[in-house]
Amino acid sequence: MYHEPNIQQIKETADTSLTSILDLKTSEITRIPLISIIIPTLQEEKIIGNLRNYYTKENKAKYNFEVIVSDGGSTDKTVEIAKTFADKVVIHKANYRQTISEGRNKGAEVSSGNILVFINADTYPENIDIFFNYILNWATKKECKYLAIACYVLGFPDEMTTGDKLFYTVHNAYVSLLNKIKLGMGRGECQIVKKDYFKLVNGYNPLIVAGEDFDLFRRLSKHTQIKFEPKLIVLESPRRFRKYGYLKTIWFWMVNSISIILFGKSYSKEWEAIR
Repeated sequence: MYHEPNIQQIKETADTSLTSILDLKTSEITRIPLISIIIPTLQEEKIIGNLRNYYTKENKAKYNFEVIVSDGGSTDKTVEIAKTFADKVVIHKANYRQTISEGRNKGAEVSSGNILVFINADTYPENIDIFFNYILNWATKKECKYLAIACYVLGFPDEMTTGDKLFYTVHNAYVSLLNKIKLGMGRGECQIVKKDYFKLVNGYNPLIVAGEDFDLFRRLSKHTQIKFEPKLIVLESPRRFRKYGYLKTIWFWMVNSISIILFGKSYSKEWEAIR
């Protein structure tokens, strides 16, 4: 059974730990992966190979990050392809369907970095240099009032329609507004959080099937400011919108968010994987 931690009892310890992490010397940061990219997957053989163009050995060395793929039990070639570029691959082998929350948590458990970047398999940074430079600068600041970041999400440029552009403009403004009024919001396509504070709130709630991204930042927003950063643009596949349309997808999001706020659990019993 999932329980929220007693924040008051452990926050002081986490703050002290966080300070010690950010005070590491440059030579120590070089030896220890500072950023952990965590990618949950399930039956993603058609698209996951594209990530090899972004998470290259050269970029890993340049920006000091590791890649962790947490697979939910794929039966296609997802794991095989992941092993060609990931530093660690975690495979779910139990005889029940893993939630994406659990998959992300399993990836975080084996991470070596102190900055966690949860990003989907069908999502990648628009500009790899801007993305990692921003995160590294943020991570090494000794004083920072926000400890989690929500990214600006757009669709793949070659698949964007006029309707897509309107949707993303409105939805990104909505995410920005929720963070300004301190409700906490960030799409699961890419959520960035300092590891000590991820652990402080016990990570994602593994029992939540849909809306786990909203739930995590909602809980984090009670203890730290969350920054919506338009400079951090990530591109996603619009495949879910193509299958269900925007109205139905937004309806699912709204119903699950309200259910999480009122009852602490998602309305959906299962979140369909669109492949």
